Amino acid sequence: MKIWNYGEVKSLKKLGIDLFRYGTTELIDPDKPSPIDFEQADKALSKAEELIKNGGYDILILDEITVAIDFKLIPLKRVVDLLEKKPDNLELVLTGRTCPKELFEKADLISRIDEIKHPFQKGLVARKGIEF
Repeated sequence: MKIWNYGEVKSLKKLGIDLFRYGTTELIDPDKPSPIDFEQADKALSKAEELIKNGGYDILILDEITVAIDFKLIPLKRVVDLLEKKPDNLELVLTGRTCPKELFEKADLISRIDEIKHPFQKGLVARKGIEF
């Protein structure tokens, strides 16, 4: 959804974990996504389809994919088809808010993380080494 350099991006690189990033540095207007938002979402999902088809990974995380579905950047059916083609030995993790019912029905495990308290609520800005 965006390609900012968050702390987790730097951590994954340091750990040697493959990371494929798509999106722009601009926030997406959910009511009026730009053509590049659709293009980047399509490229991201195409990459996921390619990685699943070629194998080689034990786990694949499609971060914020349910948000991309909610913003209508990618069709839900394409993600459902992806789940149906997933090999049994691959752990496929979908993240994001507003998960469609169809994905709930296909999922083996669903977790919800709710923010209870965050330093931003006290006016603290993003901290180097934590948020970026």
